[in-house]
Amino acid sequence: MEIESATQHKGACGWLKALPSRFKAKVISAAKSIKKLAQDDPRRIIHSLKVGLALTLVSLLYYVRPLYDGFGVSGMWAVLTVVVVFEFTVGQTLSRGLNRSFATFSACALGIGAKHLASLSGEKGEPIILGILVFLLAAASTFTRFFPKIKARYDYGILIFILTFSMISVSGSRVEDLLEMSYQRLSTILIGGAICIIVSIFVCPNWAGQDLHKLVASNIHKLATYLEEFGGEYFQNRSENEEESCGGGDVSKNDKSFLQGYKSVLNSKNTEESLANFARWEPAHGRFRLRHPWKQYLKIGALARQCAYKIESLNVYIGTSDTKVSPEFHGTIQDVCMKMSSESGRALKELASAIKTMSDDPFSSANAYVETSKTAANELKVALESASLNNVDIRAILPSATVASTLIEIVSCVEKISEAVHELSNLAHFKKIREANVLPESSKQPHNLLHRGSVNPVLDGDSNHVVITIDHETTDHSPENDQNPKGPNPAGLRPQV
Repeated sequence: MEIESATQHKGACGWLKALPSRFKAKVISAAKSIKKLAQDDPRRIIHSLKVGLALTLVSLLYYVRPLYDGFGVSGMWAVLTVVVVFEFTVGQTLSRGLNRSFATFSACALGIGAKHLASLSGEKGEPIILGILVFLLAAASTFTRFFPKIKARYDYGILIFILTFSMISVSGSRVEDLLEMSYQRLSTILIGGAICIIVSIFVCPNWAGQDLHKLVASNIHKLATYLEEFGGEYFQNRSENEEESCGGGDVSKNDKSFLQGYKSVLNSKNTEESLANFARWEPAHGRFRLRHPWKQYLKIGALARQCAYKIESLNVYIGTSDTKVSPEFHGTIQDVCMKMSSESGRALKELASAIKTMSDDPFSSANAYVETSKTAANELKVALESASLNNVDIRAILPSATVASTLIEIVSCVEKISEAVHELSNLAHFKKIREANVLPESSKQPHNLLHRGSVNPVLDGDSNHVVITIDHETTDHSPENDQNPKGPNPAGLRPQV
């Protein structure tokens, strides 16, 4: 027993001695997590400071005596409004602030009207009338929350309406000055909401529209990066992967970030819809007009996810060597498939650049890449039709055929994305850079007359005469010849000047 107690005592002492080091390790780990969170998005720190500033300003309703005498204890509603209304983006703050303000106003008005209507039925009938009105309005308001469009934009306002109307109606039977209570509640909520909106807009604003704009461009760029690298990864490195797998090597897809970047596109639907909903509440800012076509971003995002799902099916075949692939069929489609993949990736990269810069300058390159990928798809169809599949095991060509078929579908999807981005360009009025900066081809031709011609004097005693010899190739491209109704001068002609 003594030995066991001594052992337990030593164990307890060791645990107590290790406690400071464990506490220090946890503190360091927490500090690293906080640092990483702040470095990932420095706007989070600014948002935290903005919330503190808004709460400090609204607290003046309590700290300043004249303001406290005017609002009294109802000033606490302003503090609560700042806490529940202030959000990360301007659009989300405006959405919650306006919903709360209009819901409170309408609920107070209806509550006072319900109290007046119920009072007409006498002291015994008043509670019954109020109960019926509360039941009807609460049930009807709750049912409207099930409509998708209403739930997306006004769900918070309906919730505040039910809460405020119930409080006004129920407390109206016990409170004498119901109008004064409604006025103080409404005014303090308006003050709190106004402070939130002003601080959110004018102090380092975070715009939901800009976040949506960058997210859509980033998603398309991730798809472009994958498609540009897929051809070489699948075709050129397939034999190396097979050798490594036969030798016991482990080919890990996680070693290459481009193989995983597209996966974030698959789960971006909720984020895009949320940002688009909040962006509709925001005022005009930067190049984003008041009625910017935010719905078009959702269309582009949906098409990008369709392309990402097709890429997901392609990604299965990278690094796998379980199935014996027919080398003849594999070589037949290799060049065309690599061309489709790379050209589609380049087209998507140009489209992402067009969205990011809000200019139509990259569209010409994107259109060329799309057409090239479509031509490659047609070439692949011809190659498949002309390929000899006699005495060929279907299982041997199935993986490569599936990859080729999926790439053809991706080319079609990229074309749809290009059309959607062009539509966004027209609706959002992207900058016309090419029209302003690109000169016509004729103006780019050098003035070859100064470089290819020769000037010789005429030795006839008249110093006012010279002979200009102009080469035939030079005159064909000279701007002066375009204005000469007689056409270009032939080679060797010596006009007198």
